Amino acid sequence: GIRDHCVTGVQTCGSSDLFFRAASCLFSEHPSGGSLPPLPPSLLLPLGMSAAPSSSRASDGEAPSKKQRANDVLGKPEPPIAVSNGQPIQMENGVLRVPFDPIIPFIEGDGTGPDIWAAARRVLDAAVQKAYRGKRHICWMEVYAGEKSFRRTGSWLPQETLDAYKKYLIGIKGPLTTPIGQGHRSLNVALRRELDLYTCLRPVRWFKGVPSPVKDPSKVDMVIFRENIEDIYAGIEVPPKSEKAARLWKFLSEELKIATPGDVPFPADCAFGIKPISIPGTERLVRAAILYALKNHRRSVTLVHKGNIQKFTEGGFKNWAYNLAKREFRDRIVTERESWIISNKDGGVDDIEENASMVEPGFSMMTAPQQQAILDEVQSTLSALYATHGLGKWREKLLIKDVIADIMLQHVLVQPQNFDVIATTNLNGDYLSDALAAQVGGIGIAPGGNINYLTGHAVFEATHGTAPRFANLDVVNPGSVILSGEMMLRHMGWSRAANVILLALDRTIACKQVTFDFAHQMEGAKKLKTSEFGDAMIEHMDEINIDTFTHIDPSSFSSDPNI
Repeated sequence: GIRDHCVTGVQTCGSSDLFFRAASCLFSEHPSGGSLPPLPPSLLLPLGMSAAPSSSRASDGEAPSKKQRANDVLGKPEPPIAVSNGQPIQMENGVLRVPFDPIIPFIEGDGTGPDIWAAARRVLDAAVQKAYRGKRHICWMEVYAGEKSFRRTGSWLPQETLDAYKKYLIGIKGPLTTPIGQGHRSLNVALRRELDLYTCLRPVRWFKGVPSPVKDPSKVDMVIFRENIEDIYAGIEVPPKSEKAARLWKFLSEELKIATPGDVPFPADCAFGIKPISIPGTERLVRAAILYALKNHRRSVTLVHKGNIQKFTEGGFKNWAYNLAKREFRDRIVTERESWIISNKDGGVDDIEENASMVEPGFSMMTAPQQQAILDEVQSTLSALYATHGLGKWREKLLIKDVIADIMLQHVLVQPQNFDVIATTNLNGDYLSDALAAQVGGIGIAPGGNINYLTGHAVFEATHGTAPRFANLDVVNPGSVILSGEMMLRHMGWSRAANVILLALDRTIACKQVTFDFAHQMEGAKKLKTSEFGDAMIEHMDEINIDTFTHIDPSSFSSDPNI
């Protein structure tokens, strides 16, 4: 009886297979005394499970264990769908080698993932076909993660999926579900960590016609380099009232002596988390951001941090970033303070103390040692840089500056035109990228990529959640995953196809052919389904002359600083 109910649960609700798995292991015998029989193939196959006997079955004459019987029913984890043609992308001497028929792994995602991926895939294929007149094409290979993977394999993130991304270097994914509050690690974080995708790249720009809550969203044109591995996303935490929390508090307060009851008023009832920020992790992120800015003729790189409070982590990020910029890009960059000093000199301020007073308005109130430090900074800057950066030449250099995180959230709202490329820590980048996305239409149209510029690995993704209440309704905006695909194509060096997507999206929105999230904010808009939005973009591709792309500036979506 219990078997019949469990099978019904699996058929009607995928999450109910948890109950069936438990039952198959716990109830080793039917109430009638017979062994638990295997599910018939007709029930297994719709679930994506193997109907063939598992290799875990005991040898003849040996009674199978409960675990072995459970494996027989569930089947072994299945490998990704095989690809009959195509070639892998390779990394040679720091350069991506992309064949004309690359194999690209994809995860369609949970919730609305299947809807948006179906539309995005057709758009990507059509753009490649249009741009290269059929001479190039993508060989898609589905791999599994999230709910679909759990139903098929019993694992939220199978090793086969990780192996596929490792082998084929570049992939794309839809939104994934992670169980909350049960000790499960975020699947997105796990994927980034396993592949060491240390850069989360989030370009933010406005497409004409997209509804926005700000007066002039066209001023927003930024690219965020968010550190993707470290910070609190390392997930190093202990719960309150636990032995580990008590031991950690004792270690912090009694052995290291870096915390007191005044710092933590309720230590016995406190959860603790660790925030790792490293010098190498900071340097490789900032290096990528500076290379990107130089390659794409950007004006500045802004370091966003909370160093006024967290001196050694966030403050360290700022200091290590400046040191890296000066050490590796000295002739091509100028820091904001250096620009002030050199500009003062250009303006006729020859006196070192006067220059120092202009750089630090509170100079006269400083102690003698503090004043001397500023004087030394002014003198050393002029001695080292005036010959190469003076007389206005500093204006041609890439400007490196820093802003405290909370102030930055105000600045990007009231004066976004003053910011270009942003390099920041993990948590700050998470807040900032979504806040900026809201100014240009929301995360439904915000793309993202997770990249390791050293190994060539990259996974591009929709930046929004799964929105399960809209699943299978064919209504949500596929823009995020479409533009993430655009980033992927540009990262591969297929810029013509990427440009086709940008132009088609521009024209579709300009014609007010949009999904419901935009339609109710746009007068005279035609509300489209998810699939219809993809159709509209493909139709507008017919209007595009691919021989006229030289005028397009795709820098807002370019993801590879080496291109």
